[in-house]
Amino acid sequence: MVIPSDKEIRLLHERYAPSTEVFEKVYSHCAIVCDIAEQLIERQGLALDLELVRAGALLHDIGVYRLGGVGHDNYLRHGVLGHRILAEEGFPEELCRFCSCHTGVGLTRDDVRLQGIPIPEADYVAETGEEEIVMYADKFHSKKEPPVLVSADSYSATARGFGADKAAAFQTMRERYGDPDLTPFMDG
Repeated sequence: MVIPSDKEIRLLHERYAPSTEVFEKVYSHCAIVCDIAEQLIERQGLALDLELVRAGALLHDIGVYRLGGVGHDNYLRHGVLGHRILAEEGFPEELCRFCSCHTGVGLTRDDVRLQGIPIPEADYVAETGEEEIVMYADKFHSKKEPPVLVSADSYSATARGFGADKAAAFQTMRERYGDPDLTPFMDG
């Protein structure tokens, strides 16, 4: 599998971004998620494909551009839209899945149906360690205005709001990967 370089990924973001402002918000978020994932892998000594994790983290939110930006009513569609973008660009399924399988702690077919999420009814859950570490790292930074870092305890509370199974899934990842050190990502 050919994995795109950081430069190629950045150019792809620039091509799909509807504005410089949206590009900066989405791309900087993806870069922070990438750095968090790399930090966790290094600290835990995980045997994961670092090049694949890096590309997956940098690409995971590219579907936000098809919605015009963050805060869209159908925001949960961004993962499926990103998967479609990468597939249309000829990327392998292993990279496309980082887009569709990073939302929350994974969306199941039942979640899609019961919550009426406007995406095809399917399971959108991490299947590899690389997918899971990107999904987990994504929980620690939010693109809302202004963008904020999210502590593990804060995300735990969010996950509980989606059910005991989601809280348990996040806790399992937290035990597996640990809490990231968010200090390097704090302003000033």
